[in-house]
Amino acid sequence: MIDDGTGLRTIGELARATGLTVRTIRYWSDEGVLTPVARSAGGYRLYDAESAARLELIRTLRELGLGLGDVRRVLAGETTVAEVAAAHVAALDAQIRSLKVTRAVLSTVARRGSTTEEMTLMNRLARLSAAERRRIVEDFMTEIFDGLDTADPDVRTRLRFMTARLPDDPTPEQVDAWVELAELIQDPEFRALMRQMVEFNTADRGPDDPPGTSLWFMSRLVRLAGEALAADVAPDAPEADTVLRGLLGEADRAAVLLRLTAASTARVARYRELSAVVNGLDRQPSYEEEFAWVVAALRAHPDR
Repeated sequence: MIDDGTGLRTIGELARATGLTVRTIRYWSDEGVLTPVARSAGGYRLYDAESAARLELIRTLRELGLGLGDVRRVLAGETTVAEVAAAHVAALDAQIRSLKVTRAVLSTVARRGSTTEEMTLMNRLARLSAAERRRIVEDFMTEIFDGLDTADPDVRTRLRFMTARLPDDPTPEQVDAWVELAELIQDPEFRALMRQMVEFNTADRGPDDPPGTSLWFMSRLVRLAGEALAADVAPDAPEADTVLRGLLGEADRAAVLLRLTAASTARVARYRELSAVVNGLDRQPSYEEEFAWVVAALRAHPDR
């Protein structure tokens, strides 16, 4: 403190009192966030007690990661500490999510022994922004449902859920599954297959059919075919025709066969498996045996 009765401190004295370096305080002064209140006869910067308190606030804000621009705005009253803190929380959350994805990608690469090309692809797909991921899903949904206004809304909801977004804190397995799922739903051949399934669904529906009718049919198929399998009923046995009549009534069996053949492909089954992983669900049953039994029974007992 200079000995002139003003109580002002030199930059060196301020540094000793706060534990900061002279260089740091001088830099902050040069940047306009800690303006000296006066100059000594020799031209040295002088600071008062309010300057010392201001310096402590600057140090706290800087330790919290705020840039000097934000610090300057807070000190000038252009924004509040709370507003700046909220913005930095959002930025930190985004950084944390990005780091978690990076960690998961690297874990997957290490586990799979991925090539450089595969690692690049995985990283690119996994790090897509949330908006870009939504666009991929929306493009998929639009293409397979476009113009099919009478499609079962429960099927639409189910497919949208299955094309889930990558979680904020994904496991390596979820990154792996999301990458494969993203590639799958962008594949034109797979989209055509899913479009065909929805078209079959739409053709089956009448104007008064309630939502969930298609899902109800599939659950009934699984139950009746499972009972036939448990009873060792062969698909080509006469009893199998009775099961089909109970399941289909007078429906066109050739059309149902086309529908079930599409729905039971390996790629559709893989789509379901990947969706379960990304959604954090236990492995879902594929009911491959039940579907295969009905397909074989339909081939053995076509329409008469």
